[in-house]
Amino acid sequence: MKKFPLRLLANLLLLSIFSACSVNKAHNDESLKKYFDDNKVEGCFTMLNNQDGKITVYNMKYDTMRFSPASTFKIFNSLVGLQTGKIIDEHMIIKWDGVQRSIAAWNKDMDMAEAFKVSCVPYYQEVARRIGKDTMQQWIDSIGYGNKNLNGPIDSFWLNGTLKISPDEQLGLVKKLYFDQLPFRKSVQQQVRDVMLQENNTAYKLSYKTGWGFDDDGKAIGWLVGWIEENRHVYFFVTFIKAPSKDTDIGNMRLEITRSILKQYGFFEGKK
Repeated sequence: MKKFPLRLLANLLLLSIFSACSVNKAHNDESLKKYFDDNKVEGCFTMLNNQDGKITVYNMKYDTMRFSPASTFKIFNSLVGLQTGKIIDEHMIIKWDGVQRSIAAWNKDMDMAEAFKVSCVPYYQEVARRIGKDTMQQWIDSIGYGNKNLNGPIDSFWLNGTLKISPDEQLGLVKKLYFDQLPFRKSVQQQVRDVMLQENNTAYKLSYKTGWGFDDDGKAIGWLVGWIEENRHVYFFVTFIKAPSKDTDIGNMRLEITRSILKQYGFFEGKK
């Protein structure tokens, strides 16, 4: 029997990490188009029902296209920071550098949990600098994150269009994270899941991370990636939007579109 080279086996393993959400078996739901049209944006929505493995997609064209992860990269940055000890725990404070930025919530000392919630770019830029390019590249390669391109400054490759990832790959990442299937300590993955939890009540739990960036044409793009749990069933989802200009305010739009879609599918009532 012919033996596979170790490099080939490693590549096959990397492919398997993100192949859990194959769009080949997805159901296309055009009824979701109205939520994007109402906001005058393009984009896509992808959902995986973990109970039966069914995948629902709106706008397959965008689902497999790669874009800058923007602040959704804070999921991965947190994992590497915690794994390597550059972030001690979610309560580790990084001092404010004194630079006044346009987002007032960033202009203070804060810990990881708060930095994640308010999507504080300077906090995570400092984490990336402490991790260093070589170590970051090793972890990026180990799970095959997007195009794996870290060229340029260590504190901006996920913001400037160097590193790119597709909605389908984002879905695979959060699914692996939820089930402790990424190559990080289980305690590390749990800490990141904890800071991703945004809403928790008797009917459901909603966990996600947002992102706001720009595509290669300078147009605004937005992400919302995560999962919703009802009655011990988990559904993973990714919302991606692409605005007609760089000045489009997509801050609330990402969550509004996502919540509208989830509501159409019967979530938020504890009956799923």
